[in-house]
Amino acid sequence: MRTYVATPTSVTSRWHVIDAQGLVLGRVASHAARLLQGKHKATYTPFIDTGDHVVIINAARITLTGRKEDQKIYRRHSGYPGGLREERAKVVRQRQPVRMVEQAVRGMLPKSKLGDAMFRKVKVYAGETHPHQAQQPTQYEVA
Repeated sequence: MRTYVATPTSVTSRWHVIDAQGLVLGRVASHAARLLQGKHKATYTPFIDTGDHVVIINAARITLTGRKEDQKIYRRHSGYPGGLREERAKVVRQRQPVRMVEQAVRGMLPKSKLGDAMFRKVKVYAGETHPHQAQQPTQYEVA
């Protein structure tokens, strides 16, 4: 018996839409990361990008459990001395709601070139509309 190994030419990717309205941030991010890595497919190969494209809509209406809205801190650094900037999740949601979802998904992907390639296949939108109707995405239900 031989082990199946996917090749980049044999991979077919589909498009999925996740409606994040009223869902928990971590749960949406973990489902999106699973789709991006291709772990839901029988042809999953760890060192080949076998994943699908994911479109996440209604990122502004995603929920955080507990007191994370006031306690969770998002940090970024400019690269200069003293360049650390910190913001609470409540402020990030008002200014850039897409950033919360993108950082959560990025944190669940591999930290490598392959993970960067997977992250380029996720599209996050704050509202209900997205410009990817031509790709005929299927609705993905997060349980």
